[in-house]
Amino acid sequence: MKDFSDPAACACFNLRKAARAVTQHYDEALKPCGLRTTQFSILAVLARLSPAPVARLSGALVMDRTTLTRNLKPLVGQGLVAILPGADDRRKRNVSLTAKGRKAFERALPHWQAVQKEMIGRITPTRWQRLEKDLGHTVRAAAES
Repeated sequence: MKDFSDPAACACFNLRKAARAVTQHYDEALKPCGLRTTQFSILAVLARLSPAPVARLSGALVMDRTTLTRNLKPLVGQGLVAILPGADDRRKRNVSLTAKGRKAFERALPHWQAVQKEMIGRITPTRWQRLEKDLGHTVRAAAES
């Protein structure tokens, strides 16, 4: 068994380190599109859920509402997403992908697909399938706490 007094054995530390490395790689691939990985992820989720209440979007992204709001600001500023009052309850906000946002997502998608294919090739498809499943378990385990 590992010595859990060693911070290098920390699950959070290692997952965040891996996430940072992968994020940097994807950010570089998306640079020609003017999007960062976090922005692309929001656009991708909105491409499926739009319009989506802020709470649903934050849940889908596993992102707290404050962080989501901070990440949405530049996308709103660029005209890629719109935040509008809800139809039933004007206090609730719905986030929508704009036509410009859909075009930005579609322009970035081939770049994302290329880097995704590259990463899965480096990891190997078998390992990726296992990792994807394990990461899903990890997210659920953290949500239980």
